[in-house]
Amino acid sequence: MKTTVFSTHQFEKPYLESANNDTHELKLLELRLTENTAPLAEGSEAISLFTSDDASERVLEKLSALGVKYIALRTAGYNNVAIEKAKELGITVSRVPAYSPYAIAEHTVALILALNRKLIRAHNRVRDMNFSLNGLTGFDMNGKTVGVMGTGKIGKVLIKILHGFGCKILAYDLEEVEELKEKYGVRFTDCLTLCSKADIISLHVPFTPETKHIIDAEHIRVMKKGVMLINTSRGALVDTKAVINGLKSGKIGYFGIDVYEEEEGLFFEDHSDEILQDDVIARLMTFSNVLITSHQAFLTDTALTNIADTTIYNLDCFEKGIASENEIPIKSPPNMH
Repeated sequence: MKTTVFSTHQFEKPYLESANNDTHELKLLELRLTENTAPLAEGSEAISLFTSDDASERVLEKLSALGVKYIALRTAGYNNVAIEKAKELGITVSRVPAYSPYAIAEHTVALILALNRKLIRAHNRVRDMNFSLNGLTGFDMNGKTVGVMGTGKIGKVLIKILHGFGCKILAYDLEEVEELKEKYGVRFTDCLTLCSKADIISLHVPFTPETKHIIDAEHIRVMKKGVMLINTSRGALVDTKAVINGLKSGKIGYFGIDVYEEEEGLFFEDHSDEILQDDVIARLMTFSNVLITSHQAFLTDTALTNIADTTIYNLDCFEKGIASENEIPIKSPPNMH
């Protein structure tokens, strides 16, 4: 089946080719899907999209006019797709619901440890032949209270890891998970209480209209002075300007992110020869207690293999006229990754 694959990155290309094994006629494009690039899907019955692709209503209308009937997302989240419009146009959308919760959870812990023990600063010093330990003091993870917002697949893995460090764990979710309470002593509470009690806060809730800027000035105001805030879920969960004010006041002592609200057109690309136009992230990058990675938390061999395998499986199902269990129902909340 002819399939146009938008936003194909070099790191995923060999995995897609291996999983496909010449089954489908894949047209691998580095370009993002936009209104302007949609015509490149002409002749394809299916397309495959990544996080930064634009599948808004107008783009979907263009794709439908070209004969596109299927969208295979290479992500779990689908807030970049106008799902109800797709249904109206008769376009089926599938996703990769779970590729490796371990990858995201482990990257979360990496951000926590790197910020806590100031590993980036220490590394840079040693490269300059500066072996001083001044300014590198961290804290023991053991005994610290960590607030985990969102106890889905990723949140559960993170809690398991943090329990191994000896952390006390607070959690926030719409439904309490008895298994987490019994195995790891997790205490479920409301969002404001979690923010006020935790030494470290990690975000793993899905992005919905209700969770947009779930971390705002009000929630930052009640946090402990010097709190660590980590976001490896979705950038829009955080009001970045409010976080900057929190960093300036010292209320937020550490900020680690793998996602950013305005990352579209910025992350996944090399802009090293350009002038950065985003003043907000430029300001974030001036803080020594901020660590930013460019949406790489998922980037492990296991995750890339699972993403490619599931994407090709979804395409196989559509070609054979079989409904994949990974198809997205209408009015279902998008997952985190």
